[in-house]
Amino acid sequence: MSQHVEIDGVGLHLGRPDQTVSDWIGQHEALKQLLACWLVIDEKDMPLTPRLVGTPGIGKTSLAIAGARTREQELYIYQCTADTRPEDLLVTPVLAESGKIKYHASPLVSAMIRGGICVLDEGNRMNEKSWASLAPLLDHRRYIESIVAGVTIPAHPDFRCAVTMNEDESTFEIPDYILSRLQPSITLEHPNREDEKMILHYHLPFADEHMLDLTVDFLQQSHSLKLDFSTRDGINVLRLALKRAAQDKEHPLSKDTIWLESLKSCLGDDALDLESLSEKRQQNLGGNMMPMGLGDFFFSPDNPLHPDRDDDDFEDFEDDEDDDNY
Repeated sequence: MSQHVEIDGVGLHLGRPDQTVSDWIGQHEALKQLLACWLVIDEKDMPLTPRLVGTPGIGKTSLAIAGARTREQELYIYQCTADTRPEDLLVTPVLAESGKIKYHASPLVSAMIRGGICVLDEGNRMNEKSWASLAPLLDHRRYIESIVAGVTIPAHPDFRCAVTMNEDESTFEIPDYILSRLQPSITLEHPNREDEKMILHYHLPFADEHMLDLTVDFLQQSHSLKLDFSTRDGINVLRLALKRAAQDKEHPLSKDTIWLESLKSCLGDDALDLESLSEKRQQNLGGNMMPMGLGDFFFSPDNPLHPDRDDDDFEDFEDDEDDDNY
């Protein structure tokens, strides 16, 4: 596998593929959808670039990795950040020992050239300027233009891409012209109890059965209360608890106590009482109250001139007026 290629007289140093192995457990429909997006069923057909959406730690990257392994293609992962620049995303100039400039292809461009799969991880942390540099790659043109290296690089026919996106507030608003290129949206939900236990056992096959059950019980209660603790959080809690238990096997603390200490260390005091935490979150969000709009400051809720009033309510108001006049 060559680490160097030349395009239009410009030499590029390619990155190495990711060697992570990840099996996908549960939610088989999500994997089928992803693989369908990457199919090409006709000479004039094109692969889709889906966005994988869900809360942090739910397994979006693992899904993409499993899809790449299923297709038996090289995998490249680029971690998007708020300060990602177009040259970071495409081709970066590096000063070599000889004093000359060398051009290093990003994981994305390396995947484009080799015909691999690239996962743009946490894509909605990236700014619009960087997204704009990918616009021609994500439509029928399938190429990128590196201003730094002065070359246009076409994508290999086997190149595929997916973008993971977290459902949180610490992200940029992705422009519509990019979102229209990132279709469809595949949303991941929290796994059920059986799948979640299998996931924990997959990552920690040496885990104690009792501690496994404690962790799964905690995660399932968290999911039912719509809290944002993820399977990844559970793996970290369980891993620390197992380390603490193995550190001193003669320690008088019970497994339950060790697990609770690990839960507190990893996720904080609030995680010790999920119901209270859920109530606190609801209060911070205003409970079940509907947010006030601008019209609420000028009109009462039953006023027919209220801009957010339902048409059905307005018709009922007119009927009441007609009855009164009659």
